[in-house]
Amino acid sequence: MIARIWRGVTATDRACGFARYMRRTGVPACLATRGNRGVVVLRRRLGKSGRVEFLFVSLWDSAAAIRRFAGPRPERPVYFAADRKYLTSLARTVRHFDVVVRREPARKRRSRTRRP
Repeated sequence: MIARIWRGVTATDRACGFARYMRRTGVPACLATRGNRGVVVLRRRLGKSGRVEFLFVSLWDSAAAIRRFAGPRPERPVYFAADRKYLTSLARTVRHFDVVVRREPARKRRSRTRRP
């Protein structure tokens, strides 16, 4: 599995709008692509700078799956129509990492015993 990581920065007053915008654009576009294994979007304030950083982490089965989403140059970000409205600058590259550990907590099963 491969993690594809994109970084973007917005002004603090645009951060909530950008998060909603990503839920309508980038997140569904990734999830609809064959070979996608999920998306996590992270956000943090950058001190007192008046800016907010976002990390968009998508998980993929293979490099071929990433190319289905990103096109023939997978190291380039995929931008949507209004990204310039929110972002302070447009990153030129994304980073890819091999996922070496991915664990989820075991789900607890509900007891099937009946109460009198």
